[in-house]
Amino acid sequence: MTTQQILEAARSAKGALALASNAARNTALLSMADALCEAQNQAAILAANAEDMAAAKGHISDVMLDRLALTKQRIEAMADGIRAVAALPDPVGKVLRRVERPNGLVIEKTAVPMGVIAIIYESRPNVTSDAAALAIKSGNACILRCGKEAWRSAHAIVTALRQGLRKAGLPETAVCLIEDTTHASANALMTAVGYVDLLIPRGGAGLIRACVENAKVPCIQTGTGICHVYVDDTADLDKALDIIENAKASRPSVCNAEEVCLVHSAIAAEFLPRLAQRLGPDRAARGLHPVELRLDARAAALIPGTPAGPKDFDTEFLDYILAVKVVDSVEDAIGHIAEHSTGHSEAILTRTPAHADLFTAAVDSAAVYVNCSTRFTDGGEFGLGCEMGISTQKLHARGPMGLEELCSYKYVIHGNGQIR
Repeated sequence: MTTQQILEAARSAKGALALASNAARNTALLSMADALCEAQNQAAILAANAEDMAAAKGHISDVMLDRLALTKQRIEAMADGIRAVAALPDPVGKVLRRVERPNGLVIEKTAVPMGVIAIIYESRPNVTSDAAALAIKSGNACILRCGKEAWRSAHAIVTALRQGLRKAGLPETAVCLIEDTTHASANALMTAVGYVDLLIPRGGAGLIRACVENAKVPCIQTGTGICHVYVDDTADLDKALDIIENAKASRPSVCNAEEVCLVHSAIAAEFLPRLAQRLGPDRAARGLHPVELRLDARAAALIPGTPAGPKDFDTEFLDYILAVKVVDSVEDAIGHIAEHSTGHSEAILTRTPAHADLFTAAVDSAAVYVNCSTRFTDGGEFGLGCEMGISTQKLHARGPMGLEELCSYKYVIHGNGQIR
């Protein structure tokens, strides 16, 4: 199908989704999850993914290849994610506010589906099932446009999901995959006024910037994640080492991974050698990938590493690389974050409540942590099921976007003959 035909098909499907009961949508979701787990479909998905992996090798980094790779276990985890979404409360029809006026009118602010949600994403096949599940549960049709590296995998996944929709009696065009992976199809979605009700880009800074600058349909600015962890002068240094290794190295290719470590000057001479040992030789001894440290001048005077370049504190590395800077106070850390953050996730490690309070009040990001890892910025970890993306803007959604963020609202007014 052409991109225009897909836009028309999705628009035709949105009415059926909006009117489907919660039970019908849940039945469809469970059927979609079962379809992913059918042996024939799993074999097709894994074969398609093997082709994607073979084509991508040598063209993308190892950590990005990990994001692209599928296994039987990952497919089953995708199915479990769909089932978890089915088990969540229905967001559609929820009365957000009810007012009874003196004239007897009853006014209910009521959650309703957006309509057609378009998602542009890159090389993570699991986004295909996550996005479809959230869209169906919230009564929306969805149009998926993935990067060329993941297209075969996404196509096989959508084929299975559509089997589940058909079996449950909902239109299969409620989940559509764009067949054209050139810039033309992305531009078509950005300008699909009258067809697309909400556009959500998930990917690198270039993709998100292009969507925000060029979209003529409503667009959510999702995060590139230049996430900071600030180690205060009263931090528990043992816990700090655990948190930083987790935030940076547990999965460096995701947007909630730490990219910058800020260290208070009062503890830098004690802490930085321990950090360098933990992220370098200690990881190598455990058979793990070491982390390269990109150091500002003050950090470089204390430990060996790579001198930080002018762009290193403004880069989402998505790799085993961590920029390190020494600061003199919590206020200095806040100032650095204000200048360099993308508004995603930041953490302070401290035992001084006043510093924690100042940090959480002053740092203007979607998620601000005290004494824990930034890796928790995730729909599942926040109790939202899976997520459609991490919004780094303030209207209409911020942070992990779950079901409620995929709904708009209308006012339903009940009367008994009132006139004005």
